[in-house]
Amino acid sequence: MAVLNDVKRIVVKVGTSSLTHSTGKVNIRQMKKLVTVISDIVNSGIEVALVTSGAIAVGVGKLGLKERPTTTAGKQAVATVGQCELMFMYDKMFDEYGHTIGQFLITKRDVDNDESRENLVNAFEKTFEFGSIPVINENDVVAIEEIVYGDNDNLSAIVAKLINADALLILTDIDGLYDKNPKEDEYARIIPVVEEITFGLYEIAGGKGSKFGTGGMITKLQAAQTATEAGIDTILMNGAEPENIYKVLEGHQVGTFFVAK
Repeated sequence: MAVLNDVKRIVVKVGTSSLTHSTGKVNIRQMKKLVTVISDIVNSGIEVALVTSGAIAVGVGKLGLKERPTTTAGKQAVATVGQCELMFMYDKMFDEYGHTIGQFLITKRDVDNDESRENLVNAFEKTFEFGSIPVINENDVVAIEEIVYGDNDNLSAIVAKLINADALLILTDIDGLYDKNPKEDEYARIIPVVEEITFGLYEIAGGKGSKFGTGGMITKLQAAQTATEAGIDTILMNGAEPENIYKVLEGHQVGTFFVAK
């Protein structure tokens, strides 16, 4: 069984489906559970960066829209509202446990440009040094290509590389990577450990997540591949019970463990 060893810094990625109800409105109980666990982990001495989806979905709920906009301009406008609400809630919840947060809104060009990437890394390091928790999302308002093509799964892997994280934990709405589609095959079983991400695994993966999110299993495999190739262990697990993060850190088998190269 693969286990994490001597973890000092991790990235936790939470998807839209783990933060919202089917109505699109914020799942306050789930969000509070996640914040509680992260706060406790930080209290134990482990540094945590939180990559969070949900700005567009929360904006949809805040504005009372019946569904996610289909146009880029519509998504951008909804994201402006949702990001404010999302960060307000995180700030209020983390503050209850004595933790401050710092907002990072990242675009692809921030990472591709050498100077911007260096500034970004420096900002992350200072944020940790000051004892704050970085909360990261893609900048949906200006990063058109991310809204149309991107996702926070791959962003979380990029962040993990930028900050030299020891592990990446991807929280989603299923228990892990299955050997077959669990919605179509009752005999589908979770793959507990993946030592190499092959073309065959990509063939198994497919489809999209919730109607309010952008990700799917393919993007999670891509993120796991990016992270493991950078020497970062990656765990894909169900976000319904954030307390299972404790089990992962204690060496128990949860979800699917992608072994770092």
